[in-house]
Amino acid sequence: MKWGFTTTGSTLTTGSTLAPINARAETVATSPMFRDAFRRHRCLVIADGFYEWQRNGRTKTPYYIHLRSGRTFGFAGIWSMQREAVGTRFATCAIMTCPPNELMAPIHSRMPVIVPPDARERWLDRGTSEVELPTLLVPLPDDELAAYPVSTLVNSPQNDSVECVRRVGS
Repeated sequence: MKWGFTTTGSTLTTGSTLAPINARAETVATSPMFRDAFRRHRCLVIADGFYEWQRNGRTKTPYYIHLRSGRTFGFAGIWSMQREAVGTRFATCAIMTCPPNELMAPIHSRMPVIVPPDARERWLDRGTSEVELPTLLVPLPDDELAAYPVSTLVNSPQNDSVECVRRVGS
């Protein structure tokens, strides 16, 4: 899948319009851009951690957030099938975000929805009711996550090393 959600009928042109990588949990079911994918094309985007930047005046400090258990997890995601200008098909995706839990609130005003293991099948099941789906789009309890500041090396995708997840500072 390509990171960045586009709707049916649209085409991606390299270097042009930015496609959203996030969809707000509060409006995904009613947003014209996301509602069809929310109903029919849900997925899990697997990760072992993510970054958020805490604003400190004019500077931003990157934080690495991960499960305390060290296990991988699944972000609640949606996808859409697209065609490139030459007719090649590909899927695009975005992840759901929600208000932050207590751990995340000092770092950022939003956080990705992490689907707990016992809710994964319901999230992926097309038969899950539209009434139940929003109940899955809540912040993971803060005691299941750990967060710490990391190097600004994470600001460039060219940097792919252990230094990007190493704690800095106190």
